[in-house]
Amino acid sequence: MAAVADFTMRAAPAGPFDLRDADAWLRWRDWKLAHAPRSADDLIVEVRDPRALTAAEHEALMARIRRCNMAIYAGQVQDADPGILRELGRQFGLENLDANWLAGEDGISEIKVNQGGARQLNIPYTDRPIKWHTDGYYNPPERLIRAMVLHCVRPAAEGGENRLLDHEMAWLRLREDNPEHIRALMRPDAMLIPERAGEEGVARAEQGGPVFSLDRDGNLHMRYTARTRSIAWKQDPGVLAAVAALERLLADETSPFVVHAHLEPGMGLLCNNVLHDRSAFHDDSAHPRLLYRARYLDRIIQLDRITGAR
Repeated sequence: MAAVADFTMRAAPAGPFDLRDADAWLRWRDWKLAHAPRSADDLIVEVRDPRALTAAEHEALMARIRRCNMAIYAGQVQDADPGILRELGRQFGLENLDANWLAGEDGISEIKVNQGGARQLNIPYTDRPIKWHTDGYYNPPERLIRAMVLHCVRPAAEGGENRLLDHEMAWLRLREDNPEHIRALMRPDAMLIPERAGEEGVARAEQGGPVFSLDRDGNLHMRYTARTRSIAWKQDPGVLAAVAALERLLADETSPFVVHAHLEPGMGLLCNNVLHDRSAFHDDSAHPRLLYRARYLDRIIQLDRITGAR
């Protein structure tokens, strides 16, 4: 039997994600809907150098993250330098990189098509589409991916676009549909991530857990993948109904809350691990697609740029 991890911190305060706090929910819902981005243009901030943001650039990015957990910077630096992600992340309190098995020694991954080795079997390192997911949905509770930077060095010749959806907006729409969907997806045994085999046996044990969980400060976290081979749902009517509702939400091509983004050289996504996907793409063999990805165990926080105080 799979271990069921305790992802939900017990000391989380009441707030909009507490189904018992109707007043906080209604205030937050109205604010969230009024401030939701309707296109990628609402997320983009022009910056000179993401490694050294001005106070105005930093605040503009933070304003978008407060609204919808994500922002897109459009920088003038187009170097193939993974240090851009580290320096950008530090300005938002991101220090602890997830050293996953396919990342480089510095914890940053080169996302490009690989023709050999383990990466060619992993979808992000191919030109195939990637379904809706949050990063690191298979990680144990002590290694939850709370934030991510995805930086474009070279786009594909054709395709490779992302759709983005604030995970808080997914929660909002599910709660509006039926609060029981939220209760079901917060069950500690709602989903099971199958084990991953390695060269010497089991590289990652199977593990159960919730889709939605809260940290000690009441922040919402989401674990999800639409890949049916990568997840097994609890065969419970309430859980299955909630999963079906989430699938319908993500399949809605008319949703005003799904943002379509195409990253150009020097652009990047800074986010609190929102839902995202990727379309298939075709490369120019002389200039193949290259993105850098940094995944963090930290959540984005606002630091005082002068004193460093939170």
